[in-house]
Amino acid sequence: MNSSQDIYKQLITYLDEQAAHYRLVDHAPEGRTDVVSLLRGNPLAQAAKCMVVMVKIGKKDKQYCIAVVPGDRKVDLNAVKLLYAGDYVTFVAQDVAERLTGCVTGTILPFSFNSEVAVIVDSTLLEHDEIVFNAARLDQSMVLKTSDYVRTAKPRIERIIASDTAPVAKEIVQPAAGPTVIPEANNEGQMMMDDKQKADQLYKIRHSAAHVMAQAVLELYPEAKIAIGPPIDTGFYYDFDLGKEEKGRPRSFSPEDLEAIEKRMRQIIAGKFPFAYREVSANEARQFFHDQPYKLELIDGLEKGGIDEYGNEIAERPPISTYKQATFEDLCRGPHLEHTGQIPADAFKLMNVAGAYWRGDEHNPMLQRIYGTAWRNKKELNEYLTMLEEAKKRDHRKLGRELEIYILDDEVGPGLPLWLPNGAVMIEELEKLAKDTEWDAGYERVRTPHVSKEELFLRSGHLPYYAESMYPPMELEGVRYYVKPMNCPFHHKIYGSKLRSYRDLPVRLAEYGTCYRYEDSGTLIGLMRVRSMQMNDAHIYCSEDQFEQEFLAVIGLYLKYFTIFGIDKYMMRLSLHHPKGLGKKYVDNPVLWQKTEDMVRSAMRNGGVPFVEVPDEAAFYGPKIDVEITSAIGREFTLATNQVDFAVPPRFDLTYTNSEGKEETPLCIHRAPLGTHERMIGFLIEHYAGSFPVWLAPRQVSVIPITDEHREYAHNLEQQLRAEGIRANADLGNDRMNAKIRNAQLMKVPYMLVVGDQEVATQTVALRRRDGKRQDALPVAEFIAMTKERIQTRAAEL
Repeated sequence: MNSSQDIYKQLITYLDEQAAHYRLVDHAPEGRTDVVSLLRGNPLAQAAKCMVVMVKIGKKDKQYCIAVVPGDRKVDLNAVKLLYAGDYVTFVAQDVAERLTGCVTGTILPFSFNSEVAVIVDSTLLEHDEIVFNAARLDQSMVLKTSDYVRTAKPRIERIIASDTAPVAKEIVQPAAGPTVIPEANNEGQMMMDDKQKADQLYKIRHSAAHVMAQAVLELYPEAKIAIGPPIDTGFYYDFDLGKEEKGRPRSFSPEDLEAIEKRMRQIIAGKFPFAYREVSANEARQFFHDQPYKLELIDGLEKGGIDEYGNEIAERPPISTYKQATFEDLCRGPHLEHTGQIPADAFKLMNVAGAYWRGDEHNPMLQRIYGTAWRNKKELNEYLTMLEEAKKRDHRKLGRELEIYILDDEVGPGLPLWLPNGAVMIEELEKLAKDTEWDAGYERVRTPHVSKEELFLRSGHLPYYAESMYPPMELEGVRYYVKPMNCPFHHKIYGSKLRSYRDLPVRLAEYGTCYRYEDSGTLIGLMRVRSMQMNDAHIYCSEDQFEQEFLAVIGLYLKYFTIFGIDKYMMRLSLHHPKGLGKKYVDNPVLWQKTEDMVRSAMRNGGVPFVEVPDEAAFYGPKIDVEITSAIGREFTLATNQVDFAVPPRFDLTYTNSEGKEETPLCIHRAPLGTHERMIGFLIEHYAGSFPVWLAPRQVSVIPITDEHREYAHNLEQQLRAEGIRANADLGNDRMNAKIRNAQLMKVPYMLVVGDQEVATQTVALRRRDGKRQDALPVAEFIAMTKERIQTRAAEL
């Protein structure tokens, strides 16, 4: 193995042979790379920081690389993992890094003379004319012309730094499937993982709390059977089987039971019992869990491989391991805290009990699931509980009834909302917004039927992949028909109804089409998950050369809508395929998967749109951008999607004639920036707490006469406002004025116009706004002009 000095000399010789432009800076060998850079006056943004990373791919394969980032940035391990479609990633141990690079830690260079080790450099480092290699423990550093570095090192140029605008930690933190791998303590990369370590710490708190809760339950209910207990985004849960009552129904927990379980949990926490890990054989595990049927089923799966201790599908065959604290031992890979005392006793709370089928299958036993929340400290817990209380007040199911927006009726069917007049107004306003925006963007509107013959969905490929989410077919005259779960096959038919030339492209077909999907009854939630949905759908047919411009134009629609609705927190998620799903979950064409994923990734980067990458969540026919937005109270919603389809257009023989007279297949972009009416309106109810901006409010103005003598003026004023396109109603009922004002406030009407003797005499109004501000003696014409301006500009303010 060469020494670091030898590798450095080898690099200098190589650069001389390649006629590269560089200069050497003499210095005393000292300290870490980032510290040395500052000592020498080099901007950290130009300093190459190098760390050796290992990505495990499948059961056997490993890929090593040198990750090169600016000295003032962090490496996004998740981004590196996604580049290789790996299963997990970690910084390698110090001895492995030195063996692979020939350099001791602190002198690793952004070059590789080892065929086993690739070099991946973040593109932001290459924005400078020169980059600096601070060989901290050597007596020289190098300043190299950036173009010469790219030419001689031949690195793979990718975005691998943690984004300042997108929370990478959320993507790095390992879900319930298993532990997050933390870098070795001696590795330079350890200094870069502060944010990730915080996320890991919260994961461990929640995971450990789940085990403590299970211990408490078994001590209080010794006959209980335990299932699984993973950490989740806001806390943890554990599933239990308490047996059956005399009438055969599953026995359940009561609120008093949760209080007793919480009390016992705090006692266990106070005991500071260590979490001890051990690996066991399958037979040893079966012997230990001999009276726990759900654990025995999981052990069988672990022994066969392909699932983890929670029953989730994984690529590798994991070891069978347990964690024990005090008297409780559970099937688990970790990670956990060192001991129970590290769980903040004042920062967790058991929230509620719900029914859950074992492994999500309605044919399996119904279990009792206790949900808990856990945080780093009492302040975070209180903030979360406050947010939940605010969320209850804003719950779209509650406000949807109170504001008379929609109802659900058992005789109509679950998940099939009935839109009341106020809801219909909101739908029409959203459609108008979409139609205005799409007209300006060159879309053409189409309409398609609600049902279709089975052959259409067989040809599109939706039936094999989507059958479980479709309503069962109807058979008439020997022909099977389905209600449509999506619009795209119909749009493909419209595109293919005539010959197309490259001069016709892009073709943009838009429709607010109603679709029907048979969602599981247990997943239906108000307007957020329904079985009938009106989708802001469109399909763009374009050439590869047009793809980036069209794709980014759709992203532009998202951003425009975010501005209108005051959404300033959002995340774009690039959902990718996973090789293990080819031919099953995804169309089996690895070449086109790689190509289209690269196209989307490149478009997003070129457009300067921040995004995170998520494996194994693509559509069956191509990659997609899923848009997560955050409401005013911090609740996250997956609102809309922007999908690339390389697979289905060939199934429909869709073509266009290129400039050389040859036929080509267009790419198809599926997009729905406003999602569905149902989910969008559900989100907006909670986002605005029902206090909608004027343009979206079902009733914009309530005219309130002080006495019966002013009814005629109020009625005439209502007619005048309606003639100007303003949604106004005169409250001419028998209630007193204060009651009418109160009714308008309860319905969150933006403007209340109170009229009495003075207003009749001067042809004015006394304006009361929803926010409490008032303006007396306001001329009617002035009020109309102000209101129309708010409506036409879709202003956020009153």
